Amino acid sequence: MPQATPSTELAVPVCANGHRASVLDKCAAFTRADELKAAGLYPYLRVIETGQATEVEVDGRPMLMLGSNSYLELTSHPHVKARATRAIEQFGTGCAGSRVLNGTLPLHVELERKLAALVGKAAALVFPTGFQTNQGVVSSLVQRGEHIVADKYIHACILDGAGLSPGHFHRFEHNDTASLEAILAGLPPGAPALVITEGVFSMEGDVCPLPDLVRVSKAYGAQILLDDAHGLGVFGPGGSGTVAHFGLTGEVDLIMGTFSKSLGAIGGFIAGSERVVNYLMHNARPFLFSASASPASVGAVLGALEVMEAEPERIQRLWENARFLKQGLVAQGFDTGLSASPVIPVIVGEFERCLMAWRRLQDLGIFVNPVVPPGVPPQRSLIRISVTAGHTRAQLTRALEAFDQVGHELGIRRRQA
Repeated sequence: MPQATPSTELAVPVCANGHRASVLDKCAAFTRADELKAAGLYPYLRVIETGQATEVEVDGRPMLMLGSNSYLELTSHPHVKARATRAIEQFGTGCAGSRVLNGTLPLHVELERKLAALVGKAAALVFPTGFQTNQGVVSSLVQRGEHIVADKYIHACILDGAGLSPGHFHRFEHNDTASLEAILAGLPPGAPALVITEGVFSMEGDVCPLPDLVRVSKAYGAQILLDDAHGLGVFGPGGSGTVAHFGLTGEVDLIMGTFSKSLGAIGGFIAGSERVVNYLMHNARPFLFSASASPASVGAVLGALEVMEAEPERIQRLWENARFLKQGLVAQGFDTGLSASPVIPVIVGEFERCLMAWRRLQDLGIFVNPVVPPGVPPQRSLIRISVTAGHTRAQLTRALEAFDQVGHELGIRRRQA
C-alpha cells in the first residue's frame, strides 16, 4: 500500500491572524530608513542634478562636491565625452548580448590590451561592473579544497564572491601581516590559497602594507589578488596603481581595477597571466552571463587613459589637494585615521552624531558621505571625504571653514585645535 505524501502545509509559518507568512513581511517591518527621513537625517539617494564636478546642484542648490570618486575629474573631460560619443555613433548604445556570444567589439579588445599594459600584466579581461569583476574572479578561481584568505575590511563584492565559492574562507585582521601569517601557517600543508587585499581601502583611505603581505604570502606559496579600485589613476607611475607604486608588479598575481573612480565611466577589469585570464574568460559566470560593457563606457575609458597619459599633471594636482585638505583637518584637531590617499575620513564615532555632522555640512553647502555600520565597525562612524584633481584651493579652504564650524558645534574633534 503506497504511503501518503506528507503535507507541506504544516511546515509553513502561520501568522497570528491565521494567514500564511509572506517573504515580503520583513519589508513592511523595515522602518529604519523612514525614521531617518522623518528626522531629516537620511543621507542616501540624493538627486544630483548636474554632472560630476567640483560644484554640483542638489535640489536646485549649489554644493561643493567632496563625495565623488572621480579622482582625476575625467567624467566631464571633453576628450572622454568625445570618445564615448564616437563609440555610440559607431557601435550604438549597447551590444545586445554577452561578450562570449555577440558582445565583443574592437573597443573591448583595444581596452583590454591597454589596461594590461598600464598595470604591467600579460592580459586583461573587462567586466560590465567592478562588483561583477571581483565576484566572478573569486567565485570561479577558488574551488573546493582551496582557500581564500582576505583582509577583514575587503569590499562587499569580494565577500559575495567568497560566499559563492566552494572554497574555504578566512579573514585576517586589517593590514595585519602577523594575522595573515598565522592563518596561512594553519592551513593544510600544500593547500592552494589566494590572499586578497585592497591597494587603497575605500572607507578610510589607508594603504595596504603590500611588501610585507607579498613576503608572507610567497613564503607559504599563496597567490595574491589586489583590488586596486581606489589606487588606479592615483598611485604609481602614470597612475598605474598601488602594485607599481611598490615596485611589485611581478610579485602580485592578479590586479583588479574599476572604471567608476579615476577612469570616469562604469565597469571593471582583472589583469594577470594569459592562462589565468583565459580561464576566467571561460569560467567566471558574471562575465559569461552578463551583457557586455556598453560602447559608451568602453570608449570613455579609452579616452580617460589617453588623458592620463597626455595630462600627468592631474595626478600631481590631486596629491597637492589631498595633502592640503588633510593637513588642514589635522591642524583643526580632527581624527583622519591612517589615510594616505585622496580618501580622507573624519572619524566621528557615534552613529547619530555622524549623521548630525553630515546634515550640518549639507546645510553649509558641502556634499560629503557619512559612513556608518556595517560599512565601518561599531562606534567608528565617519564622514568620508574624496578629494579630486579639480578642486581649487579656494574650494578646499571653504570646506575647512565648514568642518571647523561643525566640529565646534558638535564637539567631534579629537583635540582642541
